[in-house]
Amino acid sequence: MKTHEFFFLPLLFLTGFPAADSISPTETKPKKAKLPKIKKENNVLLLKKSNFNRALKETKYLLVEFYVSLSQSSQNLSEEFAEAARQLKKEAPRIQFGKMDVTHHHDLRKEFNIQEFPTVKFFVDGSREDPIDCKGVRQASAFITWVKRRTGPSTVLINSTDQAEAIIHADDLAVIGFFKELHNDSVEVFCETARDVPEMPFGMTASEDVCANYGIQKNTLLVFKKGKPVHNEVLEDGRQNKLDLMRLIKTFTLDLVTEYNLETSVKIFDVPVENHILLFTPTNLETFNAIYENYKSAAGEFRGKIIFVLVDTNEARNGRVFEYFHIREVDVPAVRILNLTSDAKYKMPADEVTVENLKEFCQSYLNGKAKLHLSSEEIPEDWDKMPVKVLVGKNFNRIVFNKTMTVFVMFYAPWCYDCRKLLPIWDELGEQYESHKDIIIAKIDVTANDILSVGLDRYPFFRLFPAGPDYQEVAYAGEHTLEAFSKFLEEQSKTKAEPGEKDPSGGIKEDLSQKETVITEKEEL
Repeated sequence: MKTHEFFFLPLLFLTGFPAADSISPTETKPKKAKLPKIKKENNVLLLKKSNFNRALKETKYLLVEFYVSLSQSSQNLSEEFAEAARQLKKEAPRIQFGKMDVTHHHDLRKEFNIQEFPTVKFFVDGSREDPIDCKGVRQASAFITWVKRRTGPSTVLINSTDQAEAIIHADDLAVIGFFKELHNDSVEVFCETARDVPEMPFGMTASEDVCANYGIQKNTLLVFKKGKPVHNEVLEDGRQNKLDLMRLIKTFTLDLVTEYNLETSVKIFDVPVENHILLFTPTNLETFNAIYENYKSAAGEFRGKIIFVLVDTNEARNGRVFEYFHIREVDVPAVRILNLTSDAKYKMPADEVTVENLKEFCQSYLNGKAKLHLSSEEIPEDWDKMPVKVLVGKNFNRIVFNKTMTVFVMFYAPWCYDCRKLLPIWDELGEQYESHKDIIIAKIDVTANDILSVGLDRYPFFRLFPAGPDYQEVAYAGEHTLEAFSKFLEEQSKTKAEPGEKDPSGGIKEDLSQKETVITEKEEL
C-alpha cells in the first residue's frame, strides 16, 4: 500500500464510503493535467531557464540560438534562423529550433562556454553535456544543410558521372572526394569536414569510371567553382585533419584577395584561418593595379594558411582598422600580418609590394622567423608628474611589472564616449591615492600602443597588477564609480609585497623616469 493511501483511509471513515450506485460504470479516473506546450514564435521555441530541460527531453534534436537583447547581429541571425525552422517544420519535425535570451543568465553562459553573441549550439537526445557548436552559419539554407548533415549522411554517394556533374553545377562551389574505397581514415575525415561546411554541396565516389572521367588516380579532394576545378588536394591517411581541410575549403567562399568592408568582414572572420595579411592602399593610387596584381599573385601559394585582405585607405568607414594597425596616410601602401589568436602584428620589412617580397614575408611568418611589430608612442616628459601616470608601450612593462608597486591601469580609446566620460573619475581616483607609497593609478591609450601581455577587452577596461613576484593581473568587473574603484583597490591591497617609496621630488624611488628600458621598439609605421 502506498504512503498516501494511509492518509486517505481516515478521511473515508469520517465521511463515509460512497454508495455503490452513485458510481457510474463508465466513469474513469481523472487524467493528469498536461503541461501547456512551450510557446513558439515564428516556428522557434521560446526557451527560458525554467523550460530548457523540458525542451531537451521533448526533442530528439534541438538547435538553440543563445542571444543577448538589443544586439543587432542577434536580430539579423534570428530572421534566418526562423526561416530555416519554417522550411524544416514539415520536412523534419523531429528537428526543433529554439532561442534563449541569456543577457542576465551568466551561469548558462559559463555552462555552455558562450563567449560571443549570437552563439548557436546543437543538442542531441536531451543531453546538456557537450552540445555541438554551429559556427559560421548565418543563412537559412546553411542552417538547414548543417542540421541535415548532423542528423543524416553528410555527403552524397556518387555512382555516375551525370550524378557528379549535377552536384558540381548545383551551386557556385562544390566539393567531391574521389576514393579507391569508402572505408578508410581519409573518407572519415572528409565526411566529418562536410558536416561543418554547409555552404556548399559535398559528394564522394569510389566508382572507377567516375574517377577516370576526372583523371583521378589517388584519393583526392577536388573543389569546383562555377563548374570548374579550382583546387586539387591529394588525401593521405593520417596526413590531413578535419580542421586543415575545413580551413582550406572555406577559403574558397572568399575571393583570392578580399576587399574589407562591412559586408565582407563577417565572411572573413567566419573562415577558420587565424592568419590574415592586410594590404593598406588607396584604390585610386597610380600604381594600384600593379600592386594589386602582385598581391593577388602571391595569395594563391598561401591559400588555407593566410587570408589576403585589401583595405582601401580612401574609405572613411575603415578608419577603425587603420587605427588598430596604427596606419597613417604617409605610410601607405603598407602590409601587415595579424594573428587572430595572439593578436600579434607583423610588419613587412620591405617597402616595395612585389610578389617576391610578399612571398618572403609570408613564408618567414609561417616559419616563425618574422619580427614582431609593436607600436608605441614616445614616453611623455611629464608622464609621472600628475596623479594618474601616463603609460605607453615603451614604459608599460617596466612600470606595471616592477614588483614593488601595485598598479591599477585604465585601458582606453580616445574616441570612446564611455572612456571620455570616465577619465575625470579616474583622475579623482589618482588624486585619492597620490599619497600612497605603494599604489600607482595609471592609464594607457591602447589604440596607439601595442601591449601583448594583456588581452584586449571592450573599452574601457581595467586591470590591477599587484606588487610582488607571484601575483597575476586581476581583471576589474565592478561598477565604474569612484567608490567602487576605491573599494576594489582596498580589498586587493590587503595582500601585497613590501611597498616602494617615493623620493622627495614625487617620483618613484627607483627613479623610473631616468632608468629608461625600452621594452618595445619604435618602428615608424
